[in-house]
Amino acid sequence: MLFNSYIFIFVFLPITLLVFFGLARFRLTKVAVVWLTITSFYFYGYWSIPYLALMLISVVFNHQMGRAIDRAIDNVDPKTNQAKTLLWIGIIVNLLIISYYKYANFFISSLNSVLSTTITSPEIILPLGISFYTFTQIAYLVDAYRGETKGYKYDLLTYSLFVTFFPQLVAGPILRHDELILQFRQLRSFVFSHKNMALGLTMFSLGLSKKVLIADNLSPWVAPVFNNAEAVSFIEAWVGALSYTFQLYFDFSGYSDMAIGLGLMFNIRLPINFDSPYKAISITDFWRRWHITLSNFLRDYLYIPLGGSRRGELRRYINLLLTMLLGGLWHGAGWTYVIWGGLHGLYLSINHWWRKLNIPLPKLLAWSVTFIAVVVGWVLFRAKTLPDGMEILQAMVGMKGIVIPGEAQGKLAVLTKFGLQLQSWKDFVYLPEVNGSKFLSMVVLVGLTLCATLLPNTQQILQKLKPTWWWAAWVGVLASFCLLSLNRVSEFLYFQF
Repeated sequence: MLFNSYIFIFVFLPITLLVFFGLARFRLTKVAVVWLTITSFYFYGYWSIPYLALMLISVVFNHQMGRAIDRAIDNVDPKTNQAKTLLWIGIIVNLLIISYYKYANFFISSLNSVLSTTITSPEIILPLGISFYTFTQIAYLVDAYRGETKGYKYDLLTYSLFVTFFPQLVAGPILRHDELILQFRQLRSFVFSHKNMALGLTMFSLGLSKKVLIADNLSPWVAPVFNNAEAVSFIEAWVGALSYTFQLYFDFSGYSDMAIGLGLMFNIRLPINFDSPYKAISITDFWRRWHITLSNFLRDYLYIPLGGSRRGELRRYINLLLTMLLGGLWHGAGWTYVIWGGLHGLYLSINHWWRKLNIPLPKLLAWSVTFIAVVVGWVLFRAKTLPDGMEILQAMVGMKGIVIPGEAQGKLAVLTKFGLQLQSWKDFVYLPEVNGSKFLSMVVLVGLTLCATLLPNTQQILQKLKPTWWWAAWVGVLASFCLLSLNRVSEFLYFQF
């Protein structure tokens, strides 16, 4: 079930809210938790009943492993080290499950390529949200081993709601146990709040507008370029790359805004996942702003356990590279994702090395270098194959010639002396049109760049929000326009991860 569908907005969400707060009004808080857990399972099972069973098995297994680790910590005999053994069993089982469903075909195809074998790949459909709920539960097991869950005594019902709470189930944010469970143990979470409902509806509407009005309309601009990578020109490659850069941002940040808004409707504050990432003036700054909960997970459960920066500069760079390679692999089973992760590991290493030189860059230059580096990465991230990605990057740097719109006898003719080529607008077959004009598509991309780098983000807007009738009317108009634009339901891009 998708957030941007009529059945979710007009049926599932209102019924879930009404029954939840109706039960809570009669102080049936335990029943309200049961109801919310059941509806979260239904939300997931609406997509696939068999994979609902897989998620149920995963939830029960990890809950029991967490409790076993809690009990083992009480054993102070270092010779047994039972807690560590249980932790590794839990992690390995989780990784085996996700490896089968997400990476089996990738491994077999890579093996066939290297060994020239013909092993048949099984037909496997990737379970929705498996990367998110698996990482959430691995984090829980590690926290249990560290003694951070001690004393909470989470029962299966509470733990199930923590993992499956529908706003964050299929595409994050990736939560730690103390970011959600403790909120459901507070009485105020069960008291209807007009303020939180208003804020939640506003946040949801803003996120929906990002998805429906911007991301979905950029999708037709992206596909022709990446589907014809070997044929695109300099301008077409840049338009395709920038279109995907903004499609991915507005799609995923729109989902995160909607998830946070849904959480607020239930008086639950989910962590912020985006903080204007395209305003970043360094790659380190970018990863503090982009998919924040994944960045935190990679830092706390991978980079720091590997040693972080505690064992010298060389080890820091190796740890950064390993962390980001695995972060790339988490996103998808393909060499393009692995190389994208490795590229960002290299970016981060260069960033740390440059910072040691203590040579500050002018802010505009620092932003430009960072933004271009991110766009280059997104090309590889989106490309179907590595050769396709390289074709587009070659076009972007002019290795296929620099062809720009212009007439041979026009004012731009002088540019041909510098090696540039001119073509009529109609010859750029992979450029999108806005109201019949290809030029306007580039104006739109410039406008989106200014919006993403100069305007406040949704969190900043809500912090300054003073609820008035005018504001309610504006949000109502925006939401209505989005609902009328739901002529086709499209999945969120991060659902594939």
